[in-house]
Amino acid sequence: MTVSVKTMLLGAGALLLAIGTGAGAFVHAQDQNTNQPPFMRPGRPGGPGGFGRGGFGGPMGMLPMLGGDHNLTEAQRDQIMAIADSHKDEWKALADRERTARTALMTAVTADTIDEAAIRQKSSEVAAVEADAAVARAHAHGEVAQILTADQRAQLKNFTAQQRHRPSK
Repeated sequence: MTVSVKTMLLGAGALLLAIGTGAGAFVHAQDQNTNQPPFMRPGRPGGPGGFGRGGFGGPMGMLPMLGGDHNLTEAQRDQIMAIADSHKDEWKALADRERTARTALMTAVTADTIDEAAIRQKSSEVAAVEADAAVARAHAHGEVAQILTADQRAQLKNFTAQQRHRPSK
């Protein structure tokens, strides 16, 4: 090979390397939204969110639904925030339990050998935490519903029904 052919090939290789590196940097720079909730699970209302996000946005998921359209008074908003604050430790503990249970399940699923009994056990533990979270959401929903007027409760019920029947993305 002559010197000019070697130089051309080295130049072409360097150019391809530079283009590849530039393209990689460009792709990496895309979609840097770091505000995504953890444990995204497709097909769940409110996104795939771990507990804190379950149902329509977690235990207090009805808060966005109670925005300006429901004519909340300032006192109602304060009461809702007080309800959320009173359950904060409980919800954090549930979120921690869910994270631990899901990690254990993923470990069992991705183990070198398939242990069906262990996978079923870990799945049951995840389900138990989700059941506890659903009960916590129901209690929070009940507490919030008590401070709403009959019209606001009807609006919330209607909005919730519409959200359930919305096509998933």
